[in-house]
Amino acid sequence: MTTDVPKNLSQDPSINPVHDIVDVQTTDCCIVGGGPAGAVLALLLARQGISVMLLEAHKDFDRDFRGDTIHPSVMEIMEELGLSDRLLELPHAKMRQIRFKTPEDTVTLADFSHLKTRYPYITMLPQVKFLEFITQEAQKYPSFHLVMGANVQELIAENGEIQGVRYRGGGGWHEIRAILTVGADGRHSRLRHLGEFESIETSPPMDVLWFRLPRQPEDPEGGMGRFGQGKIIAMLDRGDEWQVAYVIPKGGYQQLRAAGLEELKKSVVEVVPEFQQRIQNLHDWSQIAFLSVESSRVKRWYRPGLLLIGDAAHIMSPVGGVGINYAIQDAVVAANVLSKPLKNRQVQLSDLAKVQRQRELPTRIIQAFQTFIQKRVFAPVLISNRTFVAPGFLRLPILRDLPGRLIALGVFPVHVKT
Repeated sequence: MTTDVPKNLSQDPSINPVHDIVDVQTTDCCIVGGGPAGAVLALLLARQGISVMLLEAHKDFDRDFRGDTIHPSVMEIMEELGLSDRLLELPHAKMRQIRFKTPEDTVTLADFSHLKTRYPYITMLPQVKFLEFITQEAQKYPSFHLVMGANVQELIAENGEIQGVRYRGGGGWHEIRAILTVGADGRHSRLRHLGEFESIETSPPMDVLWFRLPRQPEDPEGGMGRFGQGKIIAMLDRGDEWQVAYVIPKGGYQQLRAAGLEELKKSVVEVVPEFQQRIQNLHDWSQIAFLSVESSRVKRWYRPGLLLIGDAAHIMSPVGGVGINYAIQDAVVAANVLSKPLKNRQVQLSDLAKVQRQRELPTRIIQAFQTFIQKRVFAPVLISNRTFVAPGFLRLPILRDLPGRLIALGVFPVHVKT
């Protein structure tokens, strides 16, 4: 491997120890981040008898996730692992279309019913349940080790190569030595920062406020988007609650906050009148989460001994809810490519480059699709207060099913080979 390692990393921590280390452990692969990408990659490697340590900064998975959509591409991967039927035994809802309702009409952006798959729908399953399911499955394999509350602070670099991490947790500093370290630690990736990866960024024209409101038994299953009054609202089915996304122009949060909570509630009801009573469940801004929408990808996903996948490598806009699914596809490709080198205990830079080569084009295509929707569909409504007009391609039979396929299955099919 070449010596392409950031200058600020310690070159010989054994000579210049920075901390009192409680213990030093070794593994074949150290994965930082227990989200969907990290958990699925850990499971796939453990099934092959590869020693893998999964480090998660939080002490449990029971927190507020907004990405609860499991698309057909992931359900097919679960089927290949023999897990799909058991996964669907967990309480969930099904979204068979992505539709937007305006005061004048209802427009279908994506219809999954025409897809050639056993799972022609998006599975609405709380991410906490998905992560618990995957990690419990992984724990059946003795080569898998999960460490919760592991706050990774440093990369270990020796001889121009990343050889593991140091983390705080469980009574002090710990060190993990690994043949390969994988950063799967999300949109605010610490490993991306520590590794000094260079990003290519776009500027989506929107931000999102997230909150929850009660869902009634007579409400439709799955979800729905609403356009009206220069506003965009999406509603996602979470069983007895709606997870509501209130889309606002980029940089508009402070102005909205200054107008007050009652003004926000009023504007929601203008678009979704059936929330007239339910909106009173919002009592305080602490119930509302602000998401600054980003879209970016790192130019190169790897350095010697280190690979980024999922949001750590490419931050997705929430359009289409594809982030989790592309992250899991990254994990499958990484396992397919890297299992043999890890078994041979020698991962070459060319192996890491192969993972990016297989996943970069699909990532760029879906990000281009998201940008198109944001600029041509969302921006005119949010910024210019125009009436929503469905994109022309939705009226062409040859292109009508393209959004559904892109969102549901991705650009290229990904299958488990290991």
